[in-house]
Amino acid sequence: MRVSEIHITPVKPNNGLVGIASVVIDGNIYLNSIAIYTKLDGSHRLLYPKKIVGSNSLGLFYPINRIASKAIEDAVFKKCNEVFSNDRHHKNKNTF
Repeated sequence: MRVSEIHITPVKPNNGLVGIASVVIDGNIYLNSIAIYTKLDGSHRLLYPKKIVGSNSLGLFYPINRIASKAIEDAVFKKCNEVFSNDRHHKNKNTF
């Protein structure tokens, strides 16, 4: 699986949210609105978008195995290192 065209939009940190990511998978599928959160232990995680329909929460898209999840995480976190090192809200923090 190839993850490319990674774009990170930093946000002012709010309840752990530090950015929003978009990626292209295998040159064919565009995924956006992937939230980047900082966990309490300082590590990070990705949360994929959901839609609330009535009392149900439906995942719009998400990796279905650990290999896909790791490929997306590795690509996004690598790009975050570049973007956040120049962002004033994240500067001087070892976020990724």
